[in-house]
Amino acid sequence: MADFEQLPPAIVAYLQRQHVLTLATQDADGLWCASCFYFFDATSVSCYLMTSDNSRHTHAMLAQPQIAGTIAEQTRNVAKIQGIQFTAIAKRVAEAEEKTIKDKYCEHFPVARLKSAPLWQLELHTIKMTDNLLGFGKKHHWQRG
Repeated sequence: MADFEQLPPAIVAYLQRQHVLTLATQDADGLWCASCFYFFDATSVSCYLMTSDNSRHTHAMLAQPQIAGTIAEQTRNVAKIQGIQFTAIAKRVAEAEEKTIKDKYCEHFPVARLKSAPLWQLELHTIKMTDNLLGFGKKHHWQRG
């Protein structure tokens, strides 16, 4: 598991401020992307999401758990661009952790209490953050041990 202190504070703050990620998967039919609501847990350096068993990206994650994705705000001002590119290993949340993770997920997205769908952990392995607020092209990098 990654050490929290090694994760740049700018990355933690950004991941905690955002709530939608783009998930990129691959299956037998090719590449596929999906937008998903998530919450970030700094202790495990993971994003957690809820998604249907019937979705194409769920089937792809079951077959090939190595995924990639992005998290970005929309701005036309180049000086304000911030965003993250990541790679991760996708895995279903273990049954023993399911209630705890669902409670945390529902704190962020109360409507999820009305939904029954599996929870997934995206265990982040590499993160590259572009942060033009600190100067054009400024990057923060992190990689799991």
